[in-house]
This record gives sequence, C-alpha cells and structure tokens, in this order.
Amino acid sequence: MPSEFDLIRRHFTRPAAHTELAVGDDAALIAPRAGMRLAVSTDMLVAGTHFFADTDPEALGWKTLAVNVSDLAAMGAEPRWALLALALPTADEAWIAAFARGLFAFAARFGVDLVGGDTTRGPLNLCVTAIGEVPAGEAVTRAGARAGDDLWVTGQPGRAALGLAHLRGDVVLDADAATCCLDALTRPQPRVDAGLALRGIATAMLDVSDGLVGDLGHILECSNVGALLDAATLPLEPLLATGADPRLARRCLLAGGDDYELLFSAPPSARPSLAALQSRLGLPLNRIGTLTPDARQLVIREADGTLRAPDARGYDHFA
Repeated sequence: MPSEFDLIRRHFTRPAAHTELAVGDDAALIAPRAGMRLAVSTDMLVAGTHFFADTDPEALGWKTLAVNVSDLAAMGAEPRWALLALALPTADEAWIAAFARGLFAFAARFGVDLVGGDTTRGPLNLCVTAIGEVPAGEAVTRAGARAGDDLWVTGQPGRAALGLAHLRGDVVLDADAATCCLDALTRPQPRVDAGLALRGIATAMLDVSDGLVGDLGHILECSNVGALLDAATLPLEPLLATGADPRLARRCLLAGGDDYELLFSAPPSARPSLAALQSRLGLPLNRIGTLTPDARQLVIREADGTLRAPDARGYDHFA
C-alpha cells in the first residue's frame, strides 16, 4: 500500500506557475504582486453532508476547488494558490487519481497553483484553503450596499438544487434538463471573470452557496439595509422549462444553494455598464430587486403586488 508521501508525490505534485516554493517542503513560499492584497478563504466538503459518498471523484475534485475559488470571485479577487487537506477512509489509488484529475483540471482552467496541504486517514473530508490577489482598496465586501441600490444575481440560480431534487427523486427531469442541472451541482463554474469585472461597480457582493435568500441576509446584516425582491424579475422561467413544479422551482431558486452565482448590489446609474458587461461576458445578469432603508428586513413583492416574507431562508449546517 502506498505511503502518505507516495500519494502526495504521485497525485498532488505538479509544476507551479507563480509560486516560489510549492509542494514538498514544510511550508509554501508565495509572493503577492506589487500593489496586491491577499484574499484567503477556506471551505470543507464532508461526505454525507455536502455530497453523496458515491459521487464521481473526478467531479468532486473539480467541485472541491471550485467552491473555494467562488469565494475569491465574490471579493473581486483573482485566484492564485490553494492548499488541500484530505481525510480519506482508505488509500484507494483509483479514486485518488480521478479526484486529482478533476482538481487539476479546475486548477489549470482558473490558473491556480496547488502549493501544499495534508492527508490523513479518516471519514471522507475535503478541505481547501484558496488564496487570491486583489488590488489594494478594490476588494468588494458585504458591507458596502446602500439603500436604493439595485440587487443583481449572475447566471441561473436554482439549477444545482433542482439537480439534487432529481437525484433524491423529488422531481423527474428529462435527460437534457437533468444533465444541465447535475452539471451545475457537480461541476460548478465560479464567476471569476464577473467578479473581477464588478470591481468598482458592485457596492457589495457574495457568492450564493447556501441559498439566495439566506445569503442575501448576510449583505443586509453587514450593510444594515433591507431588500425588496420582485417576483416578476426572478429568473424562474428556465427552471419551469425543465418541467419542475412551480413551487419546487421557486424554492430551488430562492433557497436551494450550491449555485456559486454572484449576488451583488449596484447603484441604478450602473445599469448601462452592467448591460455592456452582460454582453461582453455572455453571462446573464438578472436585476431582481432593490435595497431599502429597512435594516435587515427582506420582503418579496408578488406578481399581484402583495408583499410577504420569504417561505424559506436557505441551508444552515446546524439548523
């Protein structure tokens, strides 16, 4: 059976593109470019909590890095480095090789150097620390939103949750819809290009990991504002086109999570810039509401004009 260090050398050691000293020593040596600040984020994926134990390991390798890079995108940071800590039940080389393929496919696509980490025996647990760079003073936080700002979301939130509902048997999607939604669930595409482009435009931003409504609450709390979501402008139609029940589709969009889309605020004066950005990126930017002075209050305006609180808030690991 291979040793821990054999596994690291064989599967997780690759040439580094922008690192002084990477895998193989007690610590990595990295140097940010002049004028840059480091943005650092870490996330765990735990079998049985964040993914099914029989999930394709190559897709899991991709997702393990993607969910962390998404946090960097939400700060307007460019991903540069990552550290990986793995707890593995057994040293299954076929599984590890497939996981590494997915991980390094993502790393190559987004320009990330794997610079270190750790492995141990234990229940399957995957933890990445991702490090990126953002110009000094240009990071987009959750705390800059202002009453009167528009509220926007990139792409198509809800697809990942609909894919999970399909896996659980809560809905039966046709082949094309199932492929689309399962791809969103297992191989998310963090909106790095959008995050970089939104520096200087977005007043506050985060990525949607635990559900749009629940994650919006973090912006409302940090910025001390409220929000009015407009049901008529929510990007619900593509989810309904899969044949999903309208109530399920809406719940997936508002509270499903695992989307890794960007939710951000911007002043109304930025609408022309955002229209041009949407065209340049080839990525939908959906204006879904307005921020209000009513601190931490979130309401939805239905199609008939009535106002009501959302039915669900999103995922909470300890709820």
